[in-house]
Amino acid sequence: MAKPFIKWAGGKSQLLSEIDARLPEYVKKGEPYIYIEPFMGSAAVALHLLDSTHSPTATVINDTNSDLVTLYQVVRDEPNELLALLHTFQNEYDLLQDKAAKQPYYYAKREAFNHRLASPTEHAALFIFLNRAGFNGLYRVNSKNQFNVPIGSYKQPNFIFEDAILTASEHLRKTTILNDSYEQVLETVKVINTDNLPVFFYLDPPYKPLSESSSFTAYAKDSFNDDSQRALKSFCDTLHKQGYQWLLSNSDTTNLDSQNRFFDDLYADYNIERVKASRSINSKGSKRGQLNELMIRNY
Repeated sequence: MAKPFIKWAGGKSQLLSEIDARLPEYVKKGEPYIYIEPFMGSAAVALHLLDSTHSPTATVINDTNSDLVTLYQVVRDEPNELLALLHTFQNEYDLLQDKAAKQPYYYAKREAFNHRLASPTEHAALFIFLNRAGFNGLYRVNSKNQFNVPIGSYKQPNFIFEDAILTASEHLRKTTILNDSYEQVLETVKVINTDNLPVFFYLDPPYKPLSESSSFTAYAKDSFNDDSQRALKSFCDTLHKQGYQWLLSNSDTTNLDSQNRFFDDLYADYNIERVKASRSINSKGSKRGQLNELMIRNY
């Protein structure tokens, strides 16, 4: 079974059944279609659909996070070389007895990652190492695009997910992986859809924070603020006018304030549903647990 091999805030593995239930009918019936994921994150939905009985005829995944894009390109093209490096990291890290001993190793790897001078394969290995050894599995960068997550408290984290990486690699060979804006992805769709197939977009943007202390949008150096959310809605309007079907996920602002109906108002012309999701990646234990998330679609 294809599944993510990195931790990612807001990952959709736990919501796959809810997403499956809301797929367009032509997807459920196994008819040919093109699948587009403009904000790939952990790529849970893309991998799930690629691994299904009726996989997409063509798949495009995209992200503005170049580190993430490099990771997926390496998993697709050089999985064995990546695994060899991860085995080296694993052996070296396991020899260090406690957190105090592991700290210099972790911060040296973080510095190497932030220099961005390594080969794509080594950079991808550093990504996975930091993702699994860093605090709470967070990916967070500052305004200078410097990864700044401190070391976690895991005694013996695992960096080697051989089955997941090799399975993902097999499926991603059939996938176009882009490092573009989500708007630019639409131009790619027009180029590749020579047979005029149905096109399904799944949009999982950086979530609107539920509080000022939330850090879930700091996965890229440019923040995804309320104006960005409004621009994305305009993009969804464009998709709708051009006849594409789309499903979008986002946070439910009414979780903390019943009067804050930001998305209910913004997407009032579309179908809005609330589903339960567990938030397991958060710096504060009190903020983890089941919350509503939104699923919005134009069909």
